[in-house]
Amino acid sequence: MKISVRFLLLFTAFFTLSAAVVETSAADPANRVGVSVADYPSIQAALDANPGQMVYVPSGDHLIQEKIRLRTDRSGLSGPGRIVQKNSEQPIIEIEKGSGIEIRDLTLTRFEGKLETSNEGILALNCIDLVIENVRVIDNRTRSAAISLRDCRGARISRCLVRNYMRVTVDDRTADANWGYAFNCTDGTGIGVNRSSGTLLEANRVVEENLRPTPEIKKQHRLGEWVKKNPIKGRLLNQQIWDAAQTDNWQQGSAIVVTAPEASDMTRILGNHIENAAQGIDLHCDHVIVANNFVVNSFMGMKAMHGSRNVLISGNQFVKNSLWAIGLMPGVASHAENTDGGSIIANNIISDFGHGDAHWIWGSEHSPIRFDHGQEPDDPPLTNVIIQGNLLDSHGVPRYRYAVRIEGEPNAPRGLRFSSNLFPPGSGGVSNTELKP
Repeated sequence: MKISVRFLLLFTAFFTLSAAVVETSAADPANRVGVSVADYPSIQAALDANPGQMVYVPSGDHLIQEKIRLRTDRSGLSGPGRIVQKNSEQPIIEIEKGSGIEIRDLTLTRFEGKLETSNEGILALNCIDLVIENVRVIDNRTRSAAISLRDCRGARISRCLVRNYMRVTVDDRTADANWGYAFNCTDGTGIGVNRSSGTLLEANRVVEENLRPTPEIKKQHRLGEWVKKNPIKGRLLNQQIWDAAQTDNWQQGSAIVVTAPEASDMTRILGNHIENAAQGIDLHCDHVIVANNFVVNSFMGMKAMHGSRNVLISGNQFVKNSLWAIGLMPGVASHAENTDGGSIIANNIISDFGHGDAHWIWGSEHSPIRFDHGQEPDDPPLTNVIIQGNLLDSHGVPRYRYAVRIEGEPNAPRGLRFSSNLFPPGSGGVSNTELKP
């Protein structure tokens, strides 16, 4: 077959032009986005001038003094830029009452010397179909949450990195008659979800590297010491703890928390990597899938309480937890219309329990899997849980007393069913009570 010289020249010209277009587009992502911060005096000015559009944030540091506000449907920010908040009294980005807003690919952090805050990296309020993807929130050290959703529907947080989100603070419980004291602690949450439904949290990394629970950190910040105490003992405390005015649970906060048990619903927590948290995954909500996550070196792997129903916990790896890996229990927010149970714990691997950083605090008396009675006598019991196909694996002598602990009356758990689990006995045996098939 003969190909004319003219055809070859035309084909070569077309190919060269196409390659040039592709190269230009790749070299200048602003051409694809359409609106660039570089053309405006600030990020906020670019958003205000282009409602309903994605705004490109070019590489480099973009210093801000006030929070960036997104309020318009289908608006958003994307790009390789780093947004640096200089004001510790402000969030970095606040999104409110928007539909289809997207935040992608950015790095959010705080100015050196202003890392500690009471505010969020991203705060989303009353949003629908929000997307936060491939965003890095670094050194937003807060007693709140690095990424916080409140009253949102259908939000998705995917492939994000949250690093160093905790700070030293005071947990003040003096207004609560159940406790009645305040104490020094480390606190902070990586991703927090409150009063929200249809939330997807997938493939995120939530890692704390700054505040590890070492004896040196405890001594330096006097962690666990009470700084205030009510005249009357808290209802949920025994006299010994009240008199000692000292608590071991000075690691507060969670890598991922989903709370508001009578409002938060239909949550998927899939394929996340959590490391060095206080509590890995903390659930107070209904209809939850917790699957294929890694929770590493957190003193508590996960818990579901305060009226958490229909929780599917499947295919997760809990590595080097210290207090428990999986815990289900009622709490003070549980009541007759907000009960705990109807859940499945299946095909999880719990390895090297008791070998984490916090082992020196909690010792070897605790159990990898725990089912507790209520915090108050009138809490409805945890009811109807299937525990199937789970594996405990430890190097050397197990660092636990019982593989499974089931607390007794009042309101002891009901309807727990065990099958096809591999639970090597601890120093006291497999369980403190019979495991019923």
